[in-house]
Amino acid sequence: TSPVASVKLASGCDRRCSFCAIPSFRGSFISRRPSDVLQETRWLAEQGVKEVMLVSENNTSYGKDLGDIRLLETLLPELADVDGIERIRVSYLQPAEMRPGLIDVLTSTPKVAPYFDLSFQHSSPSVLRTMRRFGDTDRFLELLDTIRSKAPEAGARSNFIVGFPGETEADLAELERFLTGARLDAIGVFGYSDEEGTEAVGYENKLDADTIAERLAHISQLAEELTSQRAEERIGETLQVLVESIESDEDGEVAIGRAAHQAPETDGQVVFTTREGLVPGRMVEAKAVGTEGVDLVAEHHELAEAAR
Repeated sequence: TSPVASVKLASGCDRRCSFCAIPSFRGSFISRRPSDVLQETRWLAEQGVKEVMLVSENNTSYGKDLGDIRLLETLLPELADVDGIERIRVSYLQPAEMRPGLIDVLTSTPKVAPYFDLSFQHSSPSVLRTMRRFGDTDRFLELLDTIRSKAPEAGARSNFIVGFPGETEADLAELERFLTGARLDAIGVFGYSDEEGTEAVGYENKLDADTIAERLAHISQLAEELTSQRAEERIGETLQVLVESIESDEDGEVAIGRAAHQAPETDGQVVFTTREGLVPGRMVEAKAVGTEGVDLVAEHHELAEAAR
């Protein structure tokens, strides 16, 4: 069994982004009661789970339908106190709804990963307005600066849509300016396509498929270069790594894990220089000594100290 599990925090969404059909089939945002989330987390800990990832369409809204928009700030320390749990990770946060108190809890609570999966989608104000979203390059960069001023090693990732109806070359250049300044650990890039039941289906100024494909290839390549650079910046960092698996390759067995800035499946991973003393489910301190693209190569401290 995996040492990691997802716990659902809420379902549905109240936001009306013009490219997304989720509200039409999942309905409005409904938070789970904190006691239910805690109970499930305790049960998972008893099954040997070490890391819990909180998921919903929009975790920043958690509690608003229960009359307390700051419910996540009180729930996170309680989840971190559950016996056996080594790490709590929060996925999917809306930049427009980030508040100082939530940033504080995410960057300063022991066992809560300083990890920010921020749904930016674009950074050009005109494209964002057409998407029915808020923000711009400078506000987003400021948000990342605020986070890193509290936790310099915080992880940050996001997804982006290119080729949205009406997107100009200038809009694309604005997105490049953001990506270049943002130092994100992981970037997902998608080309726009019509999705049934969304407002954007009826928009004019649609881009042709070739233009969308070109922009997708261009921004994807940029994203790959930037995330590799970001991984290199982490060389020398001390990481808290959850060992997840032992895998075989041509040289024998390799231990694989994830640091606080790496979510399961979507982000990079940590490859250990040796598997000695490492078993799945163990949280170890390790030092980043190299990179392979977005992945980090690390040696864990006990062995590093023994070698001195």
